[in-house]
Amino acid sequence: MLSHDRVWAAIDALAERYSLSASGLARRAGLDSTAFNKSKRLSSDGRPRWPSTESLAKIMEATGASLDEFTGLIEGRIGAAPARRSSVPLLGFAQAGAGGFFDDAGFPAGQGWDLVELPAQSTESSYALQVQGDSMLPLYRNGDVLIVEPGAVTRKGDRVVVKTTAGEVMAKVLERQTVKSIALVSLNPDHPDRDIAMRDVEWVARIVWASQ
Repeated sequence: MLSHDRVWAAIDALAERYSLSASGLARRAGLDSTAFNKSKRLSSDGRPRWPSTESLAKIMEATGASLDEFTGLIEGRIGAAPARRSSVPLLGFAQAGAGGFFDDAGFPAGQGWDLVELPAQSTESSYALQVQGDSMLPLYRNGDVLIVEPGAVTRKGDRVVVKTTAGEVMAKVLERQTVKSIALVSLNPDHPDRDIAMRDVEWVARIVWASQ
């Protein structure tokens, strides 16, 4: 049964499954750190306050949890025990630009990959890139790990990693992609947006999760 108490309990359980506090889950999802505080679950007059569907979508995206997993937490079919962790190949952005680690479609290949274990869903083609420097602030910081899925469909507004034929690797927000060019919005206002001809793009992969 869908109830106010069960939905909030499911949010707490989701945080626990991914080794987070409720405030940590909110921060990872890009929400105010107090969004899931117990004091926010009732209005000032005592009426139940429900989390928005947008908030629920963001916490599932941030953890990599599926809708079925979250529904299972609401219904009690799934417990709050930590989710099975996935090991994926890990590479730094500087290494990624050097070449030899990807095939033509942007899938992991070659030797020299480390492995990182993360509490996130991944596929056989997923891999991790570790942020280096401050060009992706304020969204991603130096040392954050991005889980990248080269086979995922990309749409306007998605966060993506793009590698150019010149060896440049960047994380941006996809604004537009046509057969001729790709328009990218910078995560950091101190860095310029980019409009790159597709002939100069080696591959584009969607960021599906980030450890922060």
